[in-house]
Amino acid sequence: MVEIAQYRGTGKRKTSIARVILRPGDGATWINGRSLENYFPREALRTTATAPLRLAGVEGRFDIRARLHGGGPTGQAGALRHGIARALVEADPELRGVLKREGFLTRDARIVERKKAGLHKARKAPQFSKR
Repeated sequence: MVEIAQYRGTGKRKTSIARVILRPGDGATWINGRSLENYFPREALRTTATAPLRLAGVEGRFDIRARLHGGGPTGQAGALRHGIARALVEADPELRGVLKREGFLTRDARIVERKKAGLHKARKAPQFSKR
């Protein structure tokens, strides 16, 4: 039995996690059982998610299978971008420099700050009253 080459990458952003598998193919996408266009109806999110493929010049040469969970659409698109970039580096280590320069291999560590006791939000304090 011949094993088909596949490359894995885990992407994260905010509270979203994307487990990505790239296989040589014709550019088909499968994200949580749906197509990319179906999963991300907004063009901006699709562009964000597939940016590493365009930058590497391999658009349409890999099939993408991804499991996304956590967070919202923007965080999931960012996590998918991160996962695809990591999988591309596994497929071709020569792409590392190009993807790193664009910032696709860096995990965006900004997450929501927790609410503190005695405050309205993470940093918003109650209004000061002199009397």
